[in-house]
Amino acid sequence: MPLLKVDNLHIAYGAVKALHGVSLAVEAGEILTLIGCNGAGKTTTLRGISGMVRPRQGTVEFDGQSIVGVPPHQLVRRGLVHVPEGRGIFANLTVEENLDLGAFTRTDTAGIAADRERALTLFPRVKERLRQLAGTLSGGEQQMLAIARALLARPKLLLLDEPSLGLAPQLVQTIFAIIREINSQGVTILLVEQNANMALHVAHRAVVLETGAVRMAGPAAELAASDEVRKAYLGHG
Repeated sequence: MPLLKVDNLHIAYGAVKALHGVSLAVEAGEILTLIGCNGAGKTTTLRGISGMVRPRQGTVEFDGQSIVGVPPHQLVRRGLVHVPEGRGIFANLTVEENLDLGAFTRTDTAGIAADRERALTLFPRVKERLRQLAGTLSGGEQQMLAIARALLARPKLLLLDEPSLGLAPQLVQTIFAIIREINSQGVTILLVEQNANMALHVAHRAVVLETGAVRMAGPAAELAASDEVRKAYLGHG
């Protein structure tokens, strides 16, 4: 049984239909990436899964249970954690306070301390800046903080929305290396990423969304080699 199963998801913002029957499954232990042009419905799919928008139709099952209508904070307790596009950090709190908020659903002090140490080992830059206000960090450092904070919720499934957006190429490489490392430590990842090249390189499987519907799906390496995907999303024929 997949860790996450999305079936026939329809989502609309008012009269604007954003998703038309999206279905996908994420197996435990894998990285699945959603790729597609702007407006294809990638962010909306993540928001529908994590309870930030309510689907008009369709089902979402996480860990064998239906989660449609479950509030986002309860999903965090169950191990489904969403790092939204734009990072959502608290600019007027310190880096350390932001990290503490990642563990707000937990009471296991020793476990929190261990996870915090693990996150700071993955992100040494965050560790160097614990006392700084989060708003004074660079874009790349804020992205690292957002992911580190999410790890403190001890996710089974991590939803990452555009982690490389606006970052310098060198930092993009760093972020993707860390995403791979997080996955190797046992965290399942659903990744939305504009940089299709990098996404297909890091993911096990991929789903291509087009105007709110699934266009193609399969092993990431297969899609990366497909002429159609290369022309449409990778910038070469």
